[in-house]
Amino acid sequence: MRYRLSLAAGALLLAGHQPALGAPDASLAADAEAFGLRESAQSMSVSPSGNKVLLIAPGPKRSQLLQLVDMTSGQMSMILKADGEPESFRWCDFASDTQLVCKYGGDVRMDSDIVGFSRLVTLGADGKNIRSLGTPDNGRQVGIKQTDGDILDWLPDQPGNVLMARNYLAEVGIGTNISKGSGLGVDRIDLASGKVSRVESPREGVNDYLTDGRGNVRLMISHDDDDGVLTGVTKFRYRQQGSKDWKDFGEYRSADNSGDYPIAIEAESDSAFVLTETNGRDVLYRVALDASGARTLIAANPKVDIDTVVRLGHGQKVIGYTYADDRRHTVYFDPEYSKLAAGLAKVIPGNPVVQFVGANADAGKLLVFASSDTQPGMFYLYERATRRLNEIAAVRPQLEGRALAAVKPILIPAGGDVKIPGYLTLPVGSSGKGLPAVVLPHGGPSARDEWGFDWLAQFLAARGYAVIQPNYRGSAGYGEEWLGANGFRQWETSIADISSAARYLVAEGIADPQRLAIVGWSYGGYAALQSAAVQPDLYKAAVAIAPVTDLSMLKREAANFTNSRLVAKFVGSGDHVSSGSPLRRADAIRVPVLLVHGDMDANVGVQHSVRMADALQKNGVRTEFLRYKDLDHQLDDSSARIEMLMRIGEFLEKAIGR
Repeated sequence: MRYRLSLAAGALLLAGHQPALGAPDASLAADAEAFGLRESAQSMSVSPSGNKVLLIAPGPKRSQLLQLVDMTSGQMSMILKADGEPESFRWCDFASDTQLVCKYGGDVRMDSDIVGFSRLVTLGADGKNIRSLGTPDNGRQVGIKQTDGDILDWLPDQPGNVLMARNYLAEVGIGTNISKGSGLGVDRIDLASGKVSRVESPREGVNDYLTDGRGNVRLMISHDDDDGVLTGVTKFRYRQQGSKDWKDFGEYRSADNSGDYPIAIEAESDSAFVLTETNGRDVLYRVALDASGARTLIAANPKVDIDTVVRLGHGQKVIGYTYADDRRHTVYFDPEYSKLAAGLAKVIPGNPVVQFVGANADAGKLLVFASSDTQPGMFYLYERATRRLNEIAAVRPQLEGRALAAVKPILIPAGGDVKIPGYLTLPVGSSGKGLPAVVLPHGGPSARDEWGFDWLAQFLAARGYAVIQPNYRGSAGYGEEWLGANGFRQWETSIADISSAARYLVAEGIADPQRLAIVGWSYGGYAALQSAAVQPDLYKAAVAIAPVTDLSMLKREAANFTNSRLVAKFVGSGDHVSSGSPLRRADAIRVPVLLVHGDMDANVGVQHSVRMADALQKNGVRTEFLRYKDLDHQLDDSSARIEMLMRIGEFLEKAIGR
């Protein structure tokens, strides 16, 4: 639980099967395109009637298309386009069959900082009558409104109305006085007419609210700050049913992961679902909101954390919870859903993992997502009355008909009794012996890899490389002891675990020790460079995408933001800041390095790669630097990703063959 309006051609959508791209001997260009294209269905929602589906699909380059599918007629309409420069859709959903809400956002440069923003709009299902849902700008406001707010409750009993948490800025009044009424409030909005009704007055210091899905605001969330700088303490207050008075619920401290963190309110039981650490693992409780404080343990796992709860749709009940060991699992409270998920997994080819990701108003039609390690994913609409399963959209239709590499959960010896969980992906049709291989550590560092489809790992396997993905110590999801102090402060442990993964490949005869490379993104890119520095004879090449290269620089980049203190604590102080910075160990790196970075990266500034490239080149290291203008940390642009995969393929083939 750590902090932790034009149309365009070329969007891919559903229906018919696409020609299979890339046989085992596919060209690098074909493989780069097949795996570099962004997902054809980036998000999806179903209307209250269940007769319409809304999805966000990629357009050319970094653009996105909002598409509406009429499930009765099969007709598809292109509604809106976001050009991605910088505005991109975050999500879009139905407030009624005829009224939509979309959140869009992006990053902009303010002086030396890159700052994110987001806005909410409503529009008709025909794409017309677009209107902002944020508080109006009038020229008298003080400060910067990075976000309008967010939708708290879709009010399923009042179609076309929503409860919105709205950000209010203070306004300059007469003379130099500042008017009151600033902070986060809650308003009921009639989307068609624009009529606004006050539900909660704006309050300074409030960051979010939770409702019960029935229009009742039950929980207030405040991130504690010291003169505008976050302290890592989150405080919660709640209301009893029918009351307007707020009572203390408790607080959560990120520094030691202590206290309850509410994640959902359930109207049926008048309670909150909370995650809290118990015996070193995050467990799930139900806590009564009737002032009794009665607690009921819902779920715990002795090996991994409980993640979150599963809710079908707007205002509907919580139906289960999730956790991930070697694979992701959903445990349903209602045996009907458990039986249905298992039945659908048997019917859908490949016996995939099935998730219920949405539902119409009466839950008679369920939005289903099915995927596996060798299936990128397919969206379906399941009609419970007729037991009919309708295919809506393939996430990556260009890969249909192509054999993809299976992903095997493994345990990697790391000395003593330590076993590192991870995943091994071998090229289709390979002997699994004496292969060129890639170690692919995940980002974060407080994150983890999971079993399933991974487009970067699959691309590497398609090019003939064995791929290993270790969930090194410092990874999230395995409890407090495994998470430890994090992969920066305990970099030696994390990097040693990643090295153990490389040696495992050699010891098992899977990898040719003379043809090992390391590739990573974000913290994974940091790990690739740091590994190349501290293990100069282990790898023959390193690829670092959006890498952290200097821990002091990482702290400085956060200096003007509210989370500056949290970042400083996370990175820490001491000798590890220098010894754990690849930039300061550049003279120890002897293998070729490929750096990739977007220059609008708000997570890790592009200067990390700029300075690393300079240092490596000064030391005579063969260095390639692929810099993308106006792209962020995710490089969310099909053309850029295709080019990146081409360069990675060429770079690795030259360094370790294939």
